[in-house]
Amino acid sequence: MSESQTETDRRMLEALVCPLTQAVLTYDAEAQELISKAAHLAYPIRDGIPVMLVSEARKTD
Repeated sequence: MSESQTETDRRMLEALVCPLTQAVLTYDAEAQELISKAAHLAYPIRDGIPVMLVSEARKTD
C-alpha cells in the first residue's frame, strides 16, 4: 500500500462517527476496530472496510 493510500484510508477512518451516538471514534490498528467510547462499542474493520452496524459491534467495558 502506498503512503498516499495509507493517508487517505486514515483520513476516511477519522471522518467516521458512531452511528448510535454520533461521537468521534478511535482507531485501534492492532484489533482492526473503531472504538466508540460514548456507546461502549467496537465496530470491526473487515477486509479494510469498516462495518458501521450496531448489530455487528462488540460491547466494550
